[in-house]
Amino acid sequence: MSGSLGQRSSSYGSLLQHQQQQQNGVFLQSTPPIASRKPAKVFGNKEKENLFMWIFKFVHRKKVGMMFLCLVSIAAMLWVLYVGKGEVTQEVHNVQSLDFKNNSIADLSPMSVDEDTVNAINSSLANHEMKITLNDDKIATIVPEPPPPPLPVYFTGYNLPKGHPCETFTMPPPPADKKRTGPRPCPVCYLPVEEAIALMPKAPSYSPVLQNLTYVHEENLTKSEFGGSEFGGYPSLKQRLESYDIKESMSVHCGFVRGDKPGRDTKFDIDDSDLFEMDKCRGVVVASAIFGAYDLIQQPKNISEAAKKTICFFMFVDEETATFLRNSSDLDDTKRIGLWRIVVVRNLPYTDPRRNGKVPKLLLHRLFPNARYSLWVDGKLELVVDPYQILERFLWRKNASFAISRHYKRFDVFEEAEANKAASKYDNASIDFQVNFYKAEGLTPYSEAKLPIRSDVPEGCVVIREHIPISNLFTCLWFNEVDRFTSRDQLSFSTVRDKITSKTNWTIHMFWDCQRRNFVVQGYHRDILEHWPPPPPPLLPPPPAPLAVFVPPPSTLVDETPNASALETSVERIVSNPTKIPSPRRRRRFGSRRHRKAVAGTS
Repeated sequence: MSGSLGQRSSSYGSLLQHQQQQQNGVFLQSTPPIASRKPAKVFGNKEKENLFMWIFKFVHRKKVGMMFLCLVSIAAMLWVLYVGKGEVTQEVHNVQSLDFKNNSIADLSPMSVDEDTVNAINSSLANHEMKITLNDDKIATIVPEPPPPPLPVYFTGYNLPKGHPCETFTMPPPPADKKRTGPRPCPVCYLPVEEAIALMPKAPSYSPVLQNLTYVHEENLTKSEFGGSEFGGYPSLKQRLESYDIKESMSVHCGFVRGDKPGRDTKFDIDDSDLFEMDKCRGVVVASAIFGAYDLIQQPKNISEAAKKTICFFMFVDEETATFLRNSSDLDDTKRIGLWRIVVVRNLPYTDPRRNGKVPKLLLHRLFPNARYSLWVDGKLELVVDPYQILERFLWRKNASFAISRHYKRFDVFEEAEANKAASKYDNASIDFQVNFYKAEGLTPYSEAKLPIRSDVPEGCVVIREHIPISNLFTCLWFNEVDRFTSRDQLSFSTVRDKITSKTNWTIHMFWDCQRRNFVVQGYHRDILEHWPPPPPPLLPPPPAPLAVFVPPPSTLVDETPNASALETSVERIVSNPTKIPSPRRRRRFGSRRHRKAVAGTS
């Protein structure tokens, strides 16, 4: 015990002695060099010795070891992050994924990769189409940055080549025919079908402001202030006002508020086989409708073979019209009559056939969700020009997405309302209520102050349109006005148009009605045709008049024998040209005169 203590004190004294000698600058030659350098290797200098003495004095030895281990770990973590950041910056093109899940850094502390470090690295990777993401376990992964979406491409119109006949074509003045004072067709310069198809736009037209349009679907309907139906819903006046506030994304009432999809359990029901064919129509659709057996089906004419193969022709009829067609042996199991595919609609939403006809007329974009263009033709009209030529002339060449002809005579809504009342087209009180409602909203009579708008009244029997969001919105809101007020769509056209154009730069191409009459021929309704008397049978040609051959009396045969050849010549001339046969009266005078001359010569 004492020995060990003595040795320890001796060692401590030797250490003190060595330190004193070192401080005085004296070194003993008998001390081995290794023994003299050993204390410096353990403690270094006096500052380190004091630091460790302070640590051993105030902290338990186990805690010191843990603290030392933490310091080493933190230093190693910072070194690896510093070195790793430089390597990622230099080798970012060769690194596709970096996962620290099995790395010792992630095992040491959850703070191994913090958000500030990730943001700093992402800023350096901004030009390399990559970035680092962190999950909930602070696991960092470098993933390729997806490329930005390409900018949308829109159709911006075109100009015909200089010198093209249609470029310099001007409408000639109407013929001066005082006997015919009603509307008549005028010439239109169409391109050949092949050229029109080649000019069909590859991209859609631009839809100003509105980019995404969805439609209201509601099973539980509540009636609003007035108007509406179970088919189109009952939008309130507040909802109606909001529907004219054009935004980038909108949801509006647009018919078919119930059911799985338009045409299925929506009160305008169509067979699934027909819906399948309608979904397949992805280009141009030509549509018409006959409800209540009101018209006779008119077959399109002058349709090119290319149009017959690529354009969809659909005729919507109700069960009454389908029965009439079957009884007349026009409709069979093929569901086709000429170019038309006949679609039978059941469970119609309205009792008025004309109001039912507004569903396919204004909502073709809902019945044909994949079609790009549509041409609506009333059932009484006969299409006589190829649809591609019509689309090129009135849409593509004008860089328009909606085209309709103006009324041939009336341009003012108030005049149109009075004409509808005079012709008993609808209940007079309902017409007055609708016009007064629009008047309270600001509708004014048409005047030159509205130019370049040339008319407030369309001739709505033909509608040419492109299915883009803004034109779809227009027909939706137009249908809502027809559903709320009267079915006379000419009265509500200008109100919907003006409300939309006041919020956007979208316009409607309104062409002359005589141009419309160039590509459709207007017929009569079936009830009018049935009340007409049957046409008389064709007249048989009159029997040819008998040839009159003059035979002189016997008393003159001998005396006029020398003139017999002249008589034969005259008879041959009469037979070769029967139109110059003398009348019986003239023949009698002629015979009497010759008879008197003969008698006079004999005597």
